Amino acid sequence: MTDTRAEGIRVLRDILPEMVPADDTAELKEQGFGGELGELSVENVFGRLWARPGLDRRSRSLVTLGILIALHAGEELKFHFPIALRNGLSREELEEVVYHAAGYAGFPAAATARLIARQTLDAEPSGE
Repeated sequence: MTDTRAEGIRVLRDILPEMVPADDTAELKEQGFGGELGELSVENVFGRLWARPGLDRRSRSLVTLGILIALHAGEELKFHFPIALRNGLSREELEEVVYHAAGYAGFPAAATARLIARQTLDAEPSGE
């Protein structure tokens, strides 16, 4: 296992524990078309970017949410709203991210993000 992959697994286990197998050596590769995309994400996004020392995870969540809202990346937002809660953001702060994004990314992007946040955050076990 490469160092960046091991770091990516560690970061993912912290922020998305339900997505990471208990065995550190387990493959996260899916079968079929584009099956290596998950492995690329583990090593490059989580192992290299999320593990960098320049921003804390809370700040990275804020940046990530803003970018994903602007990109209308709904499927990714489903993961990143709960991640943001785990990284210390409150529901009220998440609302502010959506409001703020409306001014820069547009109302349709913010309205879509609001809908996804409602769906995913209301499904969180703690109610948060």
